Amino acid sequence: MKITDIKTYPTWVGHRNQFIVKVETDEGLHGWGEGGVSWRELAQEGAVKHYREWLIGRDPMRRGALWQEMYRGQYFEGGRVLAAAISAIDMALYDIAGKALGVPVYQLLGGKQRDSVPCFVTIGASSYEQLRDRFTPLHEQGWNVFRVGMAVPPAGTIHASDAPAMTAAIFEPRESIPLTAEWMTRLRQDMGLGPVLGVEYHHRLSVAEAASFCQRMPHGTLDFLEEPIRDECPEAYETLRTMTDVPFAIGEEFSSKWQFLPYIERGITNFARVDICNVGGFTEAMKVAGWAEAHYIDLMPHNPLGPICTAATIQVAAAVPNFAWQEVWIPAPGAPPVDPEIDELFPVRPMLDGTGFPVLDTPGLGVEFNEELAKKQEWRWSEAPRLRRRDGSHTNW
Repeated sequence: MKITDIKTYPTWVGHRNQFIVKVETDEGLHGWGEGGVSWRELAQEGAVKHYREWLIGRDPMRRGALWQEMYRGQYFEGGRVLAAAISAIDMALYDIAGKALGVPVYQLLGGKQRDSVPCFVTIGASSYEQLRDRFTPLHEQGWNVFRVGMAVPPAGTIHASDAPAMTAAIFEPRESIPLTAEWMTRLRQDMGLGPVLGVEYHHRLSVAEAASFCQRMPHGTLDFLEEPIRDECPEAYETLRTMTDVPFAIGEEFSSKWQFLPYIERGITNFARVDICNVGGFTEAMKVAGWAEAHYIDLMPHNPLGPICTAATIQVAAAVPNFAWQEVWIPAPGAPPVDPEIDELFPVRPMLDGTGFPVLDTPGLGVEFNEELAKKQEWRWSEAPRLRRRDGSHTNW
């Protein structure tokens, strides 16, 4: 079997672009993959096109060797864009291998460890009353693991002087911290000790701000704090660890096992937020999973994209013993679907059953993509929201 073509589809789906890759073979089998560097789909597409030129004619079953050649066959190896391109191609190769052998991908990763993949749900709100009202029906439906978005006090927008066409929302950490801490304290009191409760701060805090946030809540309020500060400096996280005992969930931005190294080896993270669309596909994700297992760290995968990312993440979740919960996005109670075209674009895709994904025996990833419709879906220019402080300075989104 030989690779005959690699096609790319930077496609607008509902409210954002997704970057979809298809690898075709001379035996009629194809595989799907997805790259995870959101808002930089065209950069990923360019990287895939570079790899395409020499991957055509290669044996797709030699996916481990092809990963090494993609990663090492250039002077400037690694980096988020290249790793995302490799991730998309790697998962497509695993999809092909599963279909060729007539087995789901998890069988290629060691076999099934669980029959269902448990998930956590994310809720956000503009007031505590709205947060409680969104929590209650989900809890009644059986959801027991909740990630809550930080409180963002209304502050309007400001125009960026260096980019008049852009506007930036104001985000002041010291205004968000006391409000979020109050909400979490009240929510824990109202919902009791049973449900798992975490907060994502999307790396918007400094070490001092993150410590202040944790210290404003009673001990035991949170079960995890996700990405409170940026991850470039492990030593900063080690400092923060000395200032709070709240477990950390870190890793969604990591694009290799080497970036995970200090966080696993030094015990900085307690949940590994591995992203299969950014870390290097199945080839790299499974190495991170084994490494984490050796340090008694569970995976809590980052899964913010589309059905291909979800399908691939389910395969990893099914095959590893050290697993906590998979991220899943569902609309708030009473809200319309986030991506109304999803049924047509992904006619075969994973479907939630209650609060988890059943582990099926469909060969490959168990997902299909409507290419003809995708060709009609134009890629749209879009950017992540810009955040600024009240003084006009930039801060993290």
